Amino acid sequence: MILVGNQRSGAKNLALHLLKEENEHVEVHEIRGFASQNLTAALNEAYAISRATRCKQYLFSLSLNPPQDANIATVDFEDAIERIEDRLGLSGQPRAIVFHEKEGRRHCHTVWSRIDAEEMKAVPLPYTKRKLQEIARDLYLKHGWTMPRGLANSKESDPKNFSLAQWQQAKRIGKDPRAIKATFQDCWAISDSGAAFINAMEDRGYKVARGDRRGFVAIDFKGEIYAIAKWANVKTKQVRTRLGDENSLPSAREVKQQIAQEMLVAMGKFKDKLDSQKQERNKQFEKRRIELVTRQRAERKTLNDKLEQRQTAECAERQNRYRSGIMGFWDLLSGTHNRIKKQNALETDQATIRDRAEKDALITRHLEQRKRLNTIRIQERSEYQSQKQEIQKDAQTYKSMLSEMRDQKMDKSRRERQYSDTSTPSQKRTRSRSLDQ
Repeated sequence: MILVGNQRSGAKNLALHLLKEENEHVEVHEIRGFASQNLTAALNEAYAISRATRCKQYLFSLSLNPPQDANIATVDFEDAIERIEDRLGLSGQPRAIVFHEKEGRRHCHTVWSRIDAEEMKAVPLPYTKRKLQEIARDLYLKHGWTMPRGLANSKESDPKNFSLAQWQQAKRIGKDPRAIKATFQDCWAISDSGAAFINAMEDRGYKVARGDRRGFVAIDFKGEIYAIAKWANVKTKQVRTRLGDENSLPSAREVKQQIAQEMLVAMGKFKDKLDSQKQERNKQFEKRRIELVTRQRAERKTLNDKLEQRQTAECAERQNRYRSGIMGFWDLLSGTHNRIKKQNALETDQATIRDRAEKDALITRHLEQRKRLNTIRIQERSEYQSQKQEIQKDAQTYKSMLSEMRDQKMDKSRRERQYSDTSTPSQKRTRSRSLDQ
């Protein structure tokens, strides 16, 4: 698991942070070595003791974050904390352990008081980052988890080695040339006039225009230009006969500009629709999340009440084994009292292990439920980002197309001005036709 620790002050702020309601489940698992069993009061107690020393950062705060898909039992967290405590020299120091659950993940926070109450000085904590990395590496090996590259080898944590596979996008599938040709031929076959052909092509996403050198052309929504005669498999003369004078049609440049403008508007509508769908999905997800958290909290309360009642009953049963009065005194002399005491201690430990196992089983089930819900959330976010990137990519393509059309128009106007004063009328007409091409 990833271990992040630091020395700090601010007892009140830290307690408020650890008890934040933004987490779906918060459990103060243990408070040890403090007079108070309230987290805020306990950390403030550490602050009060530190006032008798020169120590400013009187707390050591540690977060323990297991891998995404790992289900960690409470005892494994406790073992890790004990190991860290011993390695850092904090054994026996007052501490508090808090568990957080959010989005199907469970992690742990542990806070120690650095002040040694007997010596009235702070426990020194040299090289904590290196020590925590060593322990984290050992924990990954112990549990058989896939170790992060940066943890396995510190040189590999360089951002230049990070993979961009998470952001890879599926390539867009182009149209089959045979399907394009079939579209042109179908539109030609079902039309008996130029207007009918133009309308049929527009219904299929093509606009008919005047080409620069190919007479009549069709342009798709991407701005690709197709020679009608070639793709409809007819002669140019037949196309001219049906469509009439090409000068009655807008130029390819004008049509591409029109397509770009129309598609930019369409991209804006697509984006608004996508954002609207995202907001609706967010509302549905939050509703399901709240329902799940509410149900889980009720189940945990039911289990805690059940465990508390059973613990009370078992404790009373064990206590009733001790006899009172003269018989109790006799049990003490004969050793029966001591045997009962050992039996009670053994049964108490077994009951603690049993209760913890039941609680861990419920927590594990709750984590799996939250993970399943979160998987749906991740898939929806991924789908949204992919669609948003596609829309942004297409919008940028149409913006570039518009910019290219404007630049070409400006170049044409500039060249026309250059020749306007020096050319004869015949040369001007020839030059104008050349520029159109």
